[in-house]
Amino acid sequence: MLVRALAPILLMATAVTWGAPSPSNAPPVSPEALARDPRVVQSLRLLEAWTDTESVDKRLPGVSMAVVHDQQLLWSRGFGYAHLESKVAARGDTMYSICSISKLFTSVAVMQQRDAGKLDLDDPVAKHLPWFRIKGAEPGSPPVTVRGILTHSSGLPRESDFPYWTGPAYAFPARNKVIERVGEQQMLYRSDLNYQYSNLGLSLAGEIAAATSGVPYAQYVRTRILDPIGLKDTETEHLDKHRGGRLATGYTVVRRDGSRERVPPYEVRGIAPAAGFTSTVEDLGRFASWQFRVLAGEGDAVLDADTLREMQRVQWMDPDWKNSRGLGFGIWRAGEQTFVGHGGYCPGYQSQLLLQPAAKVATVFMTNSNGIDSRAFAQTAYDIVAPAVKQALENPAGAKPHDPALARYTGRYDNWLAGESWVIPWDDGLALIELPTSRPVADLVKLRPVGEHRFRAIRDDGSLGEEVRFDVAADGTPVRVWRHSNYDERPKGL
Repeated sequence: MLVRALAPILLMATAVTWGAPSPSNAPPVSPEALARDPRVVQSLRLLEAWTDTESVDKRLPGVSMAVVHDQQLLWSRGFGYAHLESKVAARGDTMYSICSISKLFTSVAVMQQRDAGKLDLDDPVAKHLPWFRIKGAEPGSPPVTVRGILTHSSGLPRESDFPYWTGPAYAFPARNKVIERVGEQQMLYRSDLNYQYSNLGLSLAGEIAAATSGVPYAQYVRTRILDPIGLKDTETEHLDKHRGGRLATGYTVVRRDGSRERVPPYEVRGIAPAAGFTSTVEDLGRFASWQFRVLAGEGDAVLDADTLREMQRVQWMDPDWKNSRGLGFGIWRAGEQTFVGHGGYCPGYQSQLLLQPAAKVATVFMTNSNGIDSRAFAQTAYDIVAPAVKQALENPAGAKPHDPALARYTGRYDNWLAGESWVIPWDDGLALIELPTSRPVADLVKLRPVGEHRFRAIRDDGSLGEEVRFDVAADGTPVRVWRHSNYDERPKGL
């Protein structure tokens, strides 16, 4: 069973700016002021408490998260351990396999070659890869095209014909083996008929980028994409020099006995363009900021703004509207907003990059384990922080400063039966939330001070509800919080 000690929550609003915003789109507040805005700070406190508790509840060995607004890293932090055995803490700069997020970089490479006039999206794959031969699903099927593999509508099978998702060996094939075996594989559907996610297809996309440029894939991505954007902690493979150090050790899903097993080291090899990269949440935050700069029309040597917009527009939609894809990018709706990005799932690792281009907010999630909903983590992070960022930018004078006298009540309180209660600063009072929960925003209970160590819950209509009070020690330190005639106790040492 995974057990770890939790340190007291410590929030640092990281005012790191990665590029100058466009003058025409300059926010009404500076990056530094945005990071200090009480509404943003309190939302990040909520996110930190929620992520901390959720990672323990889900028995995740380690988690790293980041939140970006435009050119600014608002927050990044690690939870748990990068290496359980040696108890090395996860951090914002811990490296993980990002698995299928690799496909975004491969797709950018292909679109660069399209813009350079080296290919057309409707070109048959065989035009650029003469060795590409695959058995057809039916007579008269259109050829597999570049567009088809970028939208996962090519009709290709999901995988190259090797059992590389089968552990513990995870025997990913070498590039030459992928090429040799593809001629023996069978199309699943006629091209352009159905959506079928395909690692084989994006592996072929990497081959196309290399063939049309005349540069080996890894070298191309490094010199034409990663270095120009400044992604120094992103690699196209699992490098030995990072194993046991910056690269987190991967672990399996939770077994029936409650444990997770260590995943042995592996190389993604010929599938690298589809799933082989490693990175950090902070580096993918830089990748998100680069996209916001491009979309703002600031000019970029890596990719044209219109090309990135094309990649992030729906290019394929299933008849039932359940799957929508751009060129490389996943596209989905949540509430009234449209999001773009990509998730990743491979042995011992999961990840999610989520961007809302209109809000210029991105969230990044990584863990060194399997069996969870990565998008839910990234989406919840967005739902917590994005509204606060919007308020801070639109009404910088509207923030209510936190009362420093209330800071002593904040932190974690343990409930023997139900879990944990967290008290955080909120507006000019406090807020209480019982964790774990899948609805941290909806479940937040705002508190108004009404007397010494006494508060009242604020109802949705603004009226006051039940009393929440704190017991304090002789030195004034809160030791328990009472609600509904029951109490949660503050852990000793926190």
